[in-house]
Amino acid sequence: MKAAVAITELSVAIERQAILREVSLEVPAGQVVGLLGPSGAGKTTLMRAIVGLQRIKSGRVQVLGQPAGARGLRPLLGYVTQAPSVYADLSVMENLRYFGAMVGAGRDAVERTIEQVRLVKQAGQLVGSLSGGQRARVSLAVALLGRPRLLVLDEPTVGLDPVLREELWELFHELARGGATLLVSSHVMDEARRCDSLVLLREGQVLATGTPAELMARTKTHDVESAFLRLVEAPV
Repeated sequence: MKAAVAITELSVAIERQAILREVSLEVPAGQVVGLLGPSGAGKTTLMRAIVGLQRIKSGRVQVLGQPAGARGLRPLLGYVTQAPSVYADLSVMENLRYFGAMVGAGRDAVERTIEQVRLVKQAGQLVGSLSGGQRARVSLAVALLGRPRLLVLDEPTVGLDPVLREELWELFHELARGGATLLVSSHVMDEARRCDSLVLLREGQVLATGTPAELMARTKTHDVESAFLRLVEAPV
């Protein structure tokens, strides 16, 4: 299967501290790929490198056939950080219209995206008055406006109740069925089972990649959580 992201021997150091160490991996196109690992494993740094926001020490990152950070990638990528990246003093609709104008998304696209993230009832509310989970969904909506081919989502379900988490995961798979690739980070182990394939990180290195079934077979466990723990606890 063709890779949406191909990374070769990527190393990143911040203030002389190694964050990523010779990471090599591929993110399959058209899948929901989980990027999992303990806090401090390097997940956010890896995502920043993929979207072209992270200075790297060495290695190569190719995204949709282009070098990470290339100008031509801008309309093809959607990136959602852990902190909401929208305007608190504007309504949901006003935020999406503003950001939609930047990517050429018209009124129909804005309304469709609001429906996708289940915020129709909150469309006229100021973002600052929304719950943390609702604000996170506004940020996701902004990332979806241009119909990106690659979505990079940094812990998008943190702080959401179980019902909203379920709805978001259904949306992620709906987008993948439409041809998009999603790279979703999480430190919540039970979200691993929702992914088509997984990348497990620990201390800046890739421990394992594969489907949940493949990782369970490799570790001789019967659930994804146990496989995750066995791999994370193994010596690097």
